[in-house]
Amino acid sequence: MDIVLSGIRPTGNLHLGNYFGALRNFKKMQYENTCYFFIADYHSLTTHPTPENFQGNVKQALVEYLAAGIDPEAATIYVQSDLPQTAELYLLLNMNAYMGELQKVTTFKDKARKQPENINAGLLTYPTLMAADILIHRSHKVPVGKDQEQHLEMTRTFARRFNRMYKVDYFPEPVAYNFGEELVKIPGLDGSGKMGKSEGEGNAIFLADDPKVIRKKVMRAVSDAGPTEKNSVKPDPIQNLFKLMEAVSEKETIDFFEEKYNNCEIRYGDMKKQLAEDIIQFTAPIREKIIELNANDVYIKKVMDMGKEKAMVSGVKTISEVRKIIGFRP
Repeated sequence: MDIVLSGIRPTGNLHLGNYFGALRNFKKMQYENTCYFFIADYHSLTTHPTPENFQGNVKQALVEYLAAGIDPEAATIYVQSDLPQTAELYLLLNMNAYMGELQKVTTFKDKARKQPENINAGLLTYPTLMAADILIHRSHKVPVGKDQEQHLEMTRTFARRFNRMYKVDYFPEPVAYNFGEELVKIPGLDGSGKMGKSEGEGNAIFLADDPKVIRKKVMRAVSDAGPTEKNSVKPDPIQNLFKLMEAVSEKETIDFFEEKYNNCEIRYGDMKKQLAEDIIQFTAPIREKIIELNANDVYIKKVMDMGKEKAMVSGVKTISEVRKIIGFRP
């Protein structure tokens, strides 16, 4: 049975990109593997060093994980900062991580460009902390999006380097868990790229969004004047709308609008209205569960405590063995 790990930063609500990227598969996966899911509150400090509602954000991320189908009895779901062994492994891995390789990471360069006033050491060593999250449980597989594949490859590098330096075969080299399909990338509403929190509130449909908000966001999605030639290639913003529809709509609906587009009869207003209603219907059960869980603080605390206890078993074992391998005093 494989050990699988996945995390989410508590800097905003989960969105459809998160759901289709991995969450929808977790409900099945957690019963077939040893799964660890964590709320990455350490990671969030690299871009939000002084969060206004830190504990509230952590709770919301946990609630939405549970609402999307994570079973805390079957899997281990915990808060990153509740497992101090992760921070110790992060420190130890940083001793053998090199400035040059960290500075070449694409996401570091992107974040540094977006936040030039806050190019902190945590941002630079983000891949090392991600490696610690993965290796603390000696994970075999990690569900990652395209933007995280480089980080996963660096985790493999750090695992190999540790094994080579200390002449052991201790850390496995984790691979991407893509559920037998190409890694899923859900487009955003701005027409330019992936759906995500960092691209702005209007770019993403969050699982907790109410119907009114969803309709407003979808109707503002980027489109164009429509095709002028039959069977023409769709530009990126329009292709994004169809990709979203493929994720939430019935085949008959998709076929209808494909035919309208190919015949130069498409009316994007009608398409967006239908897309919004399909998203609302798709997210309704999750949204209702979020409301229910948010009102049950006793249960949420129980889940957090249980997750911490289960994660500690793995974390303590790994750190104890790593300290022995390196040569620290028992």
